[in-house]
Amino acid sequence: MQMPNNLFDLTNKVALITGSSKGIGRAIAEEMARQGAKVVISSRKADVCQEVADGINAEAKATGNSSGAAIVIPAHVGQREALQHLVDETHNRLGAIDILVCNAAVNPFYGSMQELPDDALDKILDINIKSNHWLVNMVLPEMIERKDGAIIIVSSVGGLRGSPVLGAYCISKAADLQLVRNLAVENGRHNVRVNAISPGLVRTDFARALWENPDILKQRTAGDPLKRIGEPREIAGAAVYLASAAGSFTTGQNFVVDGGATIS
Repeated sequence: MQMPNNLFDLTNKVALITGSSKGIGRAIAEEMARQGAKVVISSRKADVCQEVADGINAEAKATGNSSGAAIVIPAHVGQREALQHLVDETHNRLGAIDILVCNAAVNPFYGSMQELPDDALDKILDINIKSNHWLVNMVLPEMIERKDGAIIIVSSVGGLRGSPVLGAYCISKAADLQLVRNLAVENGRHNVRVNAISPGLVRTDFARALWENPDILKQRTAGDPLKRIGEPREIAGAAVYLASAAGSFTTGQNFVVDGGATIS
């Protein structure tokens, strides 16, 4: 296949990114737009999404980036009809979806699996696994038809090891990794690539309890080779790689971006 001069160029690609109003999802949207993608900012709150989109569009205008831009389509990923509207509206406003990033996730419970309420378990499985399954299958047909597409599911290092207090969340993230492998096997013949990114401790609201106290942060990162917390933009670089021609021979993989935490 013919490779572009800039392996990371996403000019005129359409990227749909869930959970993109803050944290890792926001950073992925910003970096993909900088590479020329038209990005869909989506989460439950339209006003927060609009702030992100406005920032991306202002930067694109200031830097003369004529391709990179952002629109807002709010959606509750736990509702199948809301996800279908998200896909349909993306088609109506931007056209075919080239890149799908399933980033939205929840963890409503902290504690032992023995104490885990059924409603919390259901919410974790619905948002972290089932919604990804739904959304991927809404986007797959068009990717299969044109024999091109990149799907990225944001998992977690929690999916690689157990936890005494985040058991259900870790189970859901491990399931996401298997979802990626299965989708890669099923759809590789159509040139649709499916990969995962598993961040370690990153400076997001989701992990605030682990980093806002300097003493807790120092203790948490003491055994890691890089001995520091990650930043959302450091995860976004892996997403750009996987979405672009640079990652065109990569599928079914899990990119662990954790400062070396899982090797020490």
